[in-house]
Amino acid sequence: MNPDRSDSAPVDVLLLHPPAVKPAEPPLGLGVLLHHLKGQGIAAAAIDANIEAYLTLLDPARLQEAAGRAPGKALQRAIKHAQASLDLLRSPAGARSFARYGTAVHHLNLALSAYGGQSGNERLTLGDYRHEGLSEYSPRDLEALAAGEASTLFAPYFQGLLPRIAARNPRWVALSVNYRHQVLPAFELAGMIKRHLPGVRVAGGGGMFTSWKPFLREAGLRFSAFDRLVFGPGEASLSALLTEGASEHPYALEEASTIEFTPDYGFAPLADYLSPRPVLPLAASRGCYWQKCLFCPEASSPTHPYAAVNAEAFVPWLLAQSARYGADHIHLTDNAIPPRLLQAMADRATDLAPLRWHGFVRFEKILLREGLADALAASGCRMLQLGLESGSQTVLDRLGKGTRLSDVSAILNTLKRAGIATYVYIMLGTPGETREDAEATLRFLEAHAEAITFLNIAIMNLPRRSEMLERPADFGIDDSCLPDGDEPLGLYERFSPSSGWGRGEARRFLSQRLMASPAIRAIVNRTPPLFTSSHAFFFSSFPST
Repeated sequence: MNPDRSDSAPVDVLLLHPPAVKPAEPPLGLGVLLHHLKGQGIAAAAIDANIEAYLTLLDPARLQEAAGRAPGKALQRAIKHAQASLDLLRSPAGARSFARYGTAVHHLNLALSAYGGQSGNERLTLGDYRHEGLSEYSPRDLEALAAGEASTLFAPYFQGLLPRIAARNPRWVALSVNYRHQVLPAFELAGMIKRHLPGVRVAGGGGMFTSWKPFLREAGLRFSAFDRLVFGPGEASLSALLTEGASEHPYALEEASTIEFTPDYGFAPLADYLSPRPVLPLAASRGCYWQKCLFCPEASSPTHPYAAVNAEAFVPWLLAQSARYGADHIHLTDNAIPPRLLQAMADRATDLAPLRWHGFVRFEKILLREGLADALAASGCRMLQLGLESGSQTVLDRLGKGTRLSDVSAILNTLKRAGIATYVYIMLGTPGETREDAEATLRFLEAHAEAITFLNIAIMNLPRRSEMLERPADFGIDDSCLPDGDEPLGLYERFSPSSGWGRGEARRFLSQRLMASPAIRAIVNRTPPLFTSSHAFFFSSFPST
């Protein structure tokens, strides 16, 4: 499963990607760090503990043991079909029939329900992990996991991982935690390493730790399971820590001068991941070039400074990475692919034609440039993800989106004519939104249903550091109702609307109005379950299935 498993050569640092995130592709952040550290002459290795944990837990024998002697018929059936479902999702046949694909995902999710934890309050799916008894935003709960006073369903896998970590004899183990579903398992694993391998130092980094930076500093919080924390890009910070020694550095490290783009995926055989064809994640940029959307954490507290690859070197670099790993399906993970790089791909469409790629873009006017959409399609673009957020221009202007609905309409129709699928994101319940705004969103979606291939509709979470909270009256927020919050590390602020239209009303509108629309419901229903945008572009050629 993992090339590093058979390599027992000592290393300076072992990078770990803990569960649980969608196991559809290897972790880009880990690959980028590994490439950078090796380039600095540092002995480094990596393990994707996320895919390993999933494949361990999905082993039929383990599933049967976890289910007990008398599992329900549905669970027993799911366990029986687990291996065949895994095989289908990891073969081209998985993308040939949406019905068979959906059944396989259903079987695997149901099979994973066999692991409820000792108290039955844990839930693991192919898309996330939740523990009803513990909060990833509570320092007390995190310390309980680190001390071994609480545990997760991943503990048996972690116990088997410890001897492999010890075999590499690392000076440091660095855990990359980018999503909330990784937090609880990461703290449990970090605590196990500290207790069972006392000579190994543990560092924590990634988007979650960086998002916590202001809260940790304000409260003076330190985590017992981590000897060092890295905020922002980890390339320079980890390099310095490993070459200069821990005594030279404070507990929290922050260095943004070095941004790497090229990954080293030697630790992660692409065929292991749950994807109909191997997908190679790459990024053309780090951070967000817009940074003006008031609802987005990248505007209030960006996890990375913005940087992008050279436009002239971009296409040759893409082709080199594809050839190196034998993968022709590329996921560009940028917050938003810069317009000049879209143009670079369009200009080299013939060279890129063997590839298939998808990624996020903004509704930029460049997409209306004569012939650009057709050239992007010719370059292998199969799907673009676009954040519309609202069908009300008033809401878009208030949020700082910088887009005009007239442009959005033209772009959607242009991409449809070019044969590029669209994955559109909608966000209800934003501060200041009214029912009339929500109705405008409904009308816009229905009017453009034929040009929207996939749709994600969510209720807004307001970042704690959002500019909106500095001027609550300007955004329809009742500042007298702002709570202090009971989770010190929570990333979002609860708020009450001054207009009477808030998250609750938006949620009811979603279920009773939006999802009651046949046109909108049809778009939502063809979105791949749980894997959503990670697998949508495999089905972009036949959205009617």
